[in-house]
Amino acid sequence: MLTLVLAVYGWRCLETPGDYRWLDSLDLAIHETGHLVFAFGGELLTILGGTLFQLIVPAAFGAALWRQGDLHGATVPLWWLGQNCWNISVYIKDATAQELPLVGGGEHDWAILLDQRGWLERDQRIGGAVFFVGVVLYAMAIGIGWWSLHRGLRASAGLTTQ
Repeated sequence: MLTLVLAVYGWRCLETPGDYRWLDSLDLAIHETGHLVFAFGGELLTILGGTLFQLIVPAAFGAALWRQGDLHGATVPLWWLGQNCWNISVYIKDATAQELPLVGGGEHDWAILLDQRGWLERDQRIGGAVFFVGVVLYAMAIGIGWWSLHRGLRASAGLTTQ
């Protein structure tokens, strides 16, 4: 059932990735915390830290569940990782326009990062690539979720084949 909910909710997120949804509040809190967590590493790492933490937190949950042998459970943070990629892609694609409302009216992380490397004009392509990675992670999470759930149901019914 959870895999179905994630599939449907994820599809809605895919259709309109720029719409603000309830999970975005959690992602934003994690993003802002990432700036503090990575502040030890200087300006570049501090700026990048928000995005890094958005990726590290769900990846850590996924790895922990996978290591415990809960493959189906690990698909939930894998899905969340994909959703974070969509969220991040919206931020990257906004680097040139800088139209997104930022916390406290602060600086635009991706405008700074891309501008420092002379890649500001590539914000749409880079954001699109990050979005695509999110789609792949979403598809993997749903596919593995269905497979592991089906496998578990077959095992509990004694229908496994070797």
